[in-house]
Amino acid sequence: MSNFFANTLISWYKSNHRDLPWRRTKDPYKIWLSEIILQQTRVNQGLPYYEKFVESFPAIHDLASADEQQVLRLWQGLGYYSRARNLHACAKLIVSQFNGKFPSEYNELQQLPGVGRYTAAAIASFAFDKAVPAIDGNAMRVLARYFGLRSDIAASSSFKEFYNLSMEQIPANQPAIYNQAIMEFGATVCKPKAECSVCVFQNACYAFENRQQEILPIKNNKLKVRDRYFSYFVVRNNNRVLMRKRPEKDIWTGLYDFYLKEDEKEKNFDSALDKNLIQLLSSDKAVLKSSSKTYKHMLTHQRIYSNFYEVEVDEEAFNSFMEEGDLGEYSITEVRKLPKSALIENYLQEHIF
Repeated sequence: MSNFFANTLISWYKSNHRDLPWRRTKDPYKIWLSEIILQQTRVNQGLPYYEKFVESFPAIHDLASADEQQVLRLWQGLGYYSRARNLHACAKLIVSQFNGKFPSEYNELQQLPGVGRYTAAAIASFAFDKAVPAIDGNAMRVLARYFGLRSDIAASSSFKEFYNLSMEQIPANQPAIYNQAIMEFGATVCKPKAECSVCVFQNACYAFENRQQEILPIKNNKLKVRDRYFSYFVVRNNNRVLMRKRPEKDIWTGLYDFYLKEDEKEKNFDSALDKNLIQLLSSDKAVLKSSSKTYKHMLTHQRIYSNFYEVEVDEEAFNSFMEEGDLGEYSITEVRKLPKSALIENYLQEHIF
């Protein structure tokens, strides 16, 4: 039976798709790697990271045997660092339990760390030609507009409706190209602000016919954003700096930053001090070298407002504060090599570390 939607989509894709390296391979390792990197990340931002990872870890055994700090360092700047930790954990599991071979079935792939329904479907179809629809935000937007679906795409209950509809469209003999096509079409034509003037579906699209491009898809969730206020104290003694590895169960787990005081509202230097800092600054040779501007750093659910205070101290105070604050001592060269958040990296680059 002819399928106008799928056939038109695939024909459009063959003439208009972007030439990306993960589209030139059936290697499940490289496909998986690209999909994890591209979660919450635009293609033009993710491509250099993909290339760095493939160069550093050509095969899954290389990634599995890498040090976590090396993985986090390569990931630096992409954000959502749990993706990097899951990437590393998944590589180890595939090597230890699957002899380095990715499972080929959709349900099996979903059992891997960091692999959800969409990523499992992408790997299953792109690498193993399984007829499983890959439903991401781009695919949902195309389906909602073309077919006039009014289900809230932010509601988990809507997934089955979009999945079942796409199962009716996906060609059993061309699942990979269909999935690539619908996601590419959503990313480049049927974008949030639709480019209907170049759309091949003008004469068949429900949203275009009913002027509902701005309404569909329906998404009702409202993101609650939390404000956080960080006061960082950059404690130095000549070319030595004190840093710490961030704890679990918070943002940037496993990355490195400075001694931190967090408050519910913005505070100045004096009001941000605690007993450890007061003791540090009581040293005769403690000097406040600089106070930074306020850095605003946006995360999905959080706004971070940060000020950095650079304090130069003598060796005795440096060593004492390191012990009291559970910090580590690093040379400037070592600091550059540590995995850090984009916030810390931006501060370091602007202060000639």
